[in-house]
Amino acid sequence: MGTSTPTNNNGQLRSRAWFGASDLRGMTNRAYLRAEGFTTQVFEGKPVVGICNSWSELTTCNAHLRQVAEAVKRGVWAAGGFPLEFPTISLGETLMRPTTMMFRNLMAMDVEECIRAYPLDAVVLLSGCDKTTPAELMGAASADIPAIMVTGGPMLRGMWRGKEIGSGTDTRKAWNDKRAGVLTDEQWCEIEGCISRSSGHCMVMGTASTMTSLAEALGMTLPGCANIPAADSRRLAIAEESGRRAVAMAVEDMRPSKVLTRRAFENAIRVDMAIGGSTNAIIHLVAIAARLGIHLPLECFDEISRATPFIANIRPSGAYLMEDMFYAGGLPAVMRDLLPLLHADALTVTGKSLGENLGGAECFNREVIKPLAEPLKPEGGTVILKGNLAPHGAVIKQSAASPHLLKHKGRAVVFENYRDLLARVDDPNLEVDENSILVMKGEGPKGGPGMAEWGDMAIPAKLLQAGVRDMVRISDARMSGTSYGTVVLHVSPESAVGGPLAIVNDGDLIELNVPERRLELMVSDREIKSRLEAWRPSEAHFKRGYGRMYLEHVLQAHEGCDFDYLRSV
Repeated sequence: MGTSTPTNNNGQLRSRAWFGASDLRGMTNRAYLRAEGFTTQVFEGKPVVGICNSWSELTTCNAHLRQVAEAVKRGVWAAGGFPLEFPTISLGETLMRPTTMMFRNLMAMDVEECIRAYPLDAVVLLSGCDKTTPAELMGAASADIPAIMVTGGPMLRGMWRGKEIGSGTDTRKAWNDKRAGVLTDEQWCEIEGCISRSSGHCMVMGTASTMTSLAEALGMTLPGCANIPAADSRRLAIAEESGRRAVAMAVEDMRPSKVLTRRAFENAIRVDMAIGGSTNAIIHLVAIAARLGIHLPLECFDEISRATPFIANIRPSGAYLMEDMFYAGGLPAVMRDLLPLLHADALTVTGKSLGENLGGAECFNREVIKPLAEPLKPEGGTVILKGNLAPHGAVIKQSAASPHLLKHKGRAVVFENYRDLLARVDDPNLEVDENSILVMKGEGPKGGPGMAEWGDMAIPAKLLQAGVRDMVRISDARMSGTSYGTVVLHVSPESAVGGPLAIVNDGDLIELNVPERRLELMVSDREIKSRLEAWRPSEAHFKRGYGRMYLEHVLQAHEGCDFDYLRSV
C-alpha cells in the first residue's frame, strides 16, 4: 500500500514532485513532455490524469477502448486537467493460453507499478474483458491514488434466423446440439458469423458483465456506466464525464481506499447474488478486498446469498441479454430495488453516497428486472458448498443449475485432467450414465496451471445423443460466467496440493446437497486418510520466469488466487 513518491496533501498535487521544481530533474521532466509537443501552459500546475488503457487487437472485448480513451481525454481537458494515456498488458479471454487467470496478477502488478511510478494525480481505468476489470481494480487499490473506472460495455446481441443469441451461453448450447447431430454444419457456420456483432465483452451475464457491474456496485464507476452497450454513443459520453470527474477526484484526493470499504464489498456481493453473476466474481472480490486489508471469507458470500433474491432475468440464469438489461434501466434499476438490503451510505467516486446516486433510477421492464417481492428465485445465484471433498469450500451457480440435480448422489467418473477428459469423454465404451458424476482433477490454480475455465465439462456424446443435457460435474477448475449447468467449481484445496479431490476414484459415491450446502465423498475417513498418505504431487509445470513465480506464490481459490506477498491481510 505504501508509496515512495508524494501524494496529494493539503492541495499539493502529486505530479508537482516531477514538474514543479526548478532544478535539473524538474527541467528534464518538463523538457521530455515538451518533446511530445506539449507546452508548459498545457500541464503547468494542472492535475495529471493517467488513462490506463487495456486496448488490444488480441482482446476483442477491449478493441474499441482507444476511442473510449479519446472521450476520456475530452473530459479531462474540459475540466482543466492534463491527460496522459498509457498502456497496460491486456488479457483476452478467448485467445490467451493457458488461461487469462494465470496472468491476472501480472496485469495487476503492471497497473499498480505504472500508477505508482509515473507522475499521476489520478487515473482512469479502461477495462472490459473478464480479468482486465479485477486486475485494474487490484492494481489501483494497492497503489491507492485517486482512480475511477470506465468499462467497455457489452457487445450487441447476436441474431440468428430471427432469434436473439448470446455469446458463450448459446454457443455452448449450439455446440451440444451439433455434437448430438441436431445442428448441421451449415447452421453452425451461420451462428459463427452472427453471434458476435461488435466490439465489447460478452452480452450475457458472464464474468465480464458481472465484474463491470460489480465495479459499479463497488462505487468505482459513475452511475449507469456498466451496462451501456459498447457500440452505444452513451458509452463515449459517460467516458467523457468520467474524465471530468477524475480531475475533481485528484483535487479531492478521492482514493480507492475511501471507496472500497467493507460495506462497499458487501454491496457488491449482494448485487452479484441478485444478478446471477459469474462464480468467478467470488475469487476476484476476495482478491480485490485483500489488497485493502479486508478479509472476505466464503461464509460471507453464502450468508448474503441466502438473504438476497435473484431478480435479473439475464442468461445464462435467465432469458434475456445485457442489451435488454440496459434498456430496462440497467444496474441502477437493480440496485434501486435492492436498496433496502444495501449499505446506502457507502461512498462512491462521485463523492456522493450510493443511495444519493440511485435516487432517480427506474425500471422500465419488469420482465427483465423482477421486483424484489416477485423474484425469479428467493436466494442468490451462487452458493458455497463445504464437506470432506471441499474442506475450504467450493461454489455452484444454483441459478443456472438443473433443479432436479441440486440434491443428487452418483458414482464418480474420474478424469485426471482436462487432456484426459478430451481424450475419453466421447468414447462409446466410457462407463457413464446420466446419474454419474463427472469429476476432473488437476485444473486448479497450481494444477492447471492457472485454473482455466474447463469446469463445465462436456457431456459424453452418447448421453447427448440420448437427450441428456446436464449432469453433476465437480472440479477444482473454474467455468466461464456464460456457462450453465449443475457444475461444482473451485474445490479447495485443489488436487495439485493434496486436497481430497486428488484421491477420488472411479466408482466412488459422491453426494451433492445444495440446499444443505454439502459436498461429500461417501468414503470412510480412514480410507480417505490412507489414500492421501499414498498420494504424491506431480512435477511443477514451470522452472523459470513468470510461471515459476506464479506457482511459488499463488494462493488457493478461497483466498482469491492472488500472490501471497501482494495482499494486505
